[in-house]
Amino acid sequence: MARQHFDLIVFDWDGTLMDSTAHITCSIQAACRDLGLPVPADEAASFVIGLGLRDALQIAAPTLDPSDYPRLAERYRFHYLVKDQHTELFAGVREMLEELRDTGYLLSVATGKSRVGLNRALDQARLTSLFDGTRCADETFSKPHPAMLQELARELGQDLERTVMIGDTTHDLQMAINAGTAGVGVAYGAHPADSLAALEPRFVAHSVGSLVAWLRENA
Repeated sequence: MARQHFDLIVFDWDGTLMDSTAHITCSIQAACRDLGLPVPADEAASFVIGLGLRDALQIAAPTLDPSDYPRLAERYRFHYLVKDQHTELFAGVREMLEELRDTGYLLSVATGKSRVGLNRALDQARLTSLFDGTRCADETFSKPHPAMLQELARELGQDLERTVMIGDTTHDLQMAINAGTAGVGVAYGAHPADSLAALEPRFVAHSVGSLVAWLRENA
């Protein structure tokens, strides 16, 4: 890879680097079931992935009294953490990140996870040292607000016009639009390819391999 258009590459975490979409979806559904709420269908539950937890649960369980959201969040965390250790990086992700880092790109994560959750995931995946900066939904505004990208670019001294956001949801791509950065979608995560393409990203990758190939030619 040779840097052409970007200096800072920002990745979403769940559904983009980590193969956790199905696990998150099932955890949201199980939490709703625990509280006797209508259980959202797979598509509805996966739609909220990438948002901050409170925003996600408000959409997934719109009939719940707001005062009960902490209970729903607790049940979600319980179900997620029971099998958290079984989630894995998508095949090829580690090698992609190492290649990007060796080429000289700055790498960051912008995620709907909490700080505790991301730190745990980075530690388990042994990826902490590869990232120059990270932002979580409990530290700033949730996607699709542009704050995560704006703060990362400012922290790392980078130009938003030479930044690209890569993610598996329309929330990621809308955040990129709102921040004035390029966006790249990945269609192997939570949101379908046609929903991602509707936001006119630079590219929609259907596999980690096709994402790597695009980055080699265009980043």
